[in-house]
Amino acid sequence: MSNLKLTIGHLYPDLLNLYGDRGNIITLKKRCEWRGIDIEVKEFHLNDNIDFNSLHIVFLGGGSDREQLLVCNRLKEIKSEINSYVNDNGVVIAICGGYQLLGHYYKLKDETIEGLSVLDIYTEMGDTRLIGNVVIESNCLYPSNDTVKIVGFENHGGRTFINGHQPLGIVKYGYGNNGTDGYEGVIYKNVIGTYLHGPLFPKNPALADFILSKALQRAYPNTFRTLQPLDDSMEIKARDYIVNRFLT
Repeated sequence: MSNLKLTIGHLYPDLLNLYGDRGNIITLKKRCEWRGIDIEVKEFHLNDNIDFNSLHIVFLGGGSDREQLLVCNRLKEIKSEINSYVNDNGVVIAICGGYQLLGHYYKLKDETIEGLSVLDIYTEMGDTRLIGNVVIESNCLYPSNDTVKIVGFENHGGRTFINGHQPLGIVKYGYGNNGTDGYEGVIYKNVIGTYLHGPLFPKNPALADFILSKALQRAYPNTFRTLQPLDDSMEIKARDYIVNRFLT
């Protein structure tokens, strides 16, 4: 058993859990447990107080437009705390609706949902939904800039534009952020936003470990070096099946 411990804050799982997003939490938890890392998951509901200083990873899943509006009204009340956490290199994973909420706004047909402005991005409603499997290539996960393929599933009506931010990856199959610029997701400091559901982490262990490594580096800057490797052959086989199906 190691002396490492991480705490994940799962924000509003009763409202933001489209397409099995909760499976990402399960994956992070198991990959810690397999390595002997103590892991705690704290679920926060709409009226709960959140101490961001006690959290190593913050997770926001996807939800419908109605649920997003409910969550956004609550998040605006703690906007300064969230921004302070991000600026202090806190680790955030935001999926679909959660991703959109990190920007300046989400413009719907009849109203505009104000975002948190954690990221310099914005989202506008499109005329059709972007739906289907996605394959992207990313060189953001490794110091050596090795390229890794990431797979997932998207279903979103919003078109997100990331301005000068770095994308999570380049779209090889599917639509991505908006279906036009060829980008999917965003990386800013230790924040990852993406439209990929599925859930995302079970088929993309390198991305899951990237998140865990960032959290451990921040929590244990003087002692943490690297994660113990795991046998990811089954996970990689599942990912490669999707890659081969849609890219060949």
